[in-house]
Amino acid sequence: MEFFVEFYETREGRCPVQEFLDDLKASDPGDFAVIVSGLAKLRHRRCHREPLSRALGDGLLELRHVGKLNTRLFWFFLPARRIVAVHGIRNKGRDIPIRDLATARARRVDWLGRHPA
Repeated sequence: MEFFVEFYETREGRCPVQEFLDDLKASDPGDFAVIVSGLAKLRHRRCHREPLSRALGDGLLELRHVGKLNTRLFWFFLPARRIVAVHGIRNKGRDIPIRDLATARARRVDWLGRHPA
């Protein structure tokens, strides 16, 4: 059973997750490779739970990689085996900044409002 992974797009057509991944690839190719590998594991229904993924509440989950900087990609499930990635961050701390969590949740709500299941 394979899942389809897609990235959130703004109303203007920007893709913040792709921009995040492009920046990550340029700045830290090793962490980029780990995140891309994690996305492949999600697509093939491996590691939908800890330690690679963790539920954050309100239907939002995170794909995470711990390194010099913690790399996190926020996502959610949809029917028909779909995963939508909505936001990515890198930070030094273990806690997720409140504004990044708010951004991820707002993008989930926006996406669901524009793409009824």
